[in-house]
Amino acid sequence: MHTETIRIPVAPGVEIAADVAGRMGAPTVVLGHGGGQTRHSWDRCEQQLAGAGYYAINYDLRGHGDSDWSPDGDYAITTRAADLIKVAAKGSAPVALVGASLGGITALLAACLGLEPAALVLVDIVPKMAPAGVAKIRGFMMASPDGFASIEEAADAISAYYPDRPRPKDLSGLNKNLRLHPDGRYRWHWDQRMMSDTRADPQHMLALLDAADWTDRVPTLLVRGMKSDIVDEEGVADLRRRIPALEIADISGAGHMVAGDKNDEFNAAVIEFLTRAMPPQG
Repeated sequence: MHTETIRIPVAPGVEIAADVAGRMGAPTVVLGHGGGQTRHSWDRCEQQLAGAGYYAINYDLRGHGDSDWSPDGDYAITTRAADLIKVAAKGSAPVALVGASLGGITALLAACLGLEPAALVLVDIVPKMAPAGVAKIRGFMMASPDGFASIEEAADAISAYYPDRPRPKDLSGLNKNLRLHPDGRYRWHWDQRMMSDTRADPQHMLALLDAADWTDRVPTLLVRGMKSDIVDEEGVADLRRRIPALEIADISGAGHMVAGDKNDEFNAAVIEFLTRAMPPQG
């Protein structure tokens, strides 16, 4: 399936990079990756969605991948939600939002700020996250600010963070997440300033979610990695209280990075849900 890369202006000096695939005018699915990732984590999912009859928009979040970094360091979740609203406008109604981790929180808030989707898929993320898992992710993202001497060294850091995932023999895929700087060091291609942006206000988001009326009518799926250290039973119960008709797809053997751990099972669960909640023929 042919993929085209486009750039979407979202604010002065900020453009969002996105890959699009499928028939323009078909029901749209917007894919938002997790913090520290890029749109390439969704490549296979994007292709399968397009093959299933959807128009897929797979974008790099602000400050990640090929999207621009905020000139003023603004990475508030409300800013990200405003970006998503403009990205979704490149598609055609009806629109479904699929978001992993940071991308999922962004989708939740965008729905509360006026972008009511026809369907919502949250990938291993809930508003009430397990604190230990959050601390682990933040620790990894804030580590190695001076980068790595080689791609192999970066792969070692990933293996230490996520020992359950087999280390790939071919490390070329890491080139999508790293950039070689003039000093000869490889650094993750995300803006480290997002880790110290204090404009995020989780309580404000929860208040908006509790006040929202779309939670009673928008089909919502939580895809949970059964080895996740972010989503626990308490977090699931809390989300179900906020979204009573919540569906859950449990992916065995997957951790927080569900799509990367069990890609085929993940894609099948998402497409099965979307074909019921937002059929590709519209």
